[in-house]
Amino acid sequence: MHFDPRTQAALREAGLSTDEIRAASDAVAEAVRRDADALEAFFEEGAVFSDMDRAHSSDDIHEHDVEYLDLYTHGGDLRGYLRFDSWGAYVEDGRVLSDEKVELTLGPTVHDRVRFARDPDDLR
Repeated sequence: MHFDPRTQAALREAGLSTDEIRAASDAVAEAVRRDADALEAFFEEGAVFSDMDRAHSSDDIHEHDVEYLDLYTHGGDLRGYLRFDSWGAYVEDGRVLSDEKVELTLGPTVHDRVRFARDPDDLR
């Protein structure tokens, strides 16, 4: 079960049984796994555009060639690595916004939530 002890206690106080808490935990873990699969599939299709802030650039939208997105899940956590053509960033979380747009929380060197889309107009 991935809920921390305080959350488990609060859920029990709200009237959920241990089995119900376990079922909710399993549902969260499955939802995270589905999102990880969808995110990886999104980045398999080639170049993407992002609203990432980049040093030495005044552009709001950037094009990226992505080599791969490799994610793993543990309970409610989603982590991994996004590899661009010449650099990469750790992924600390992510979510599917639509069929055409996703969002990743990127770790060190970026330290930001970044939206990615197939079409740059979807980021405006």
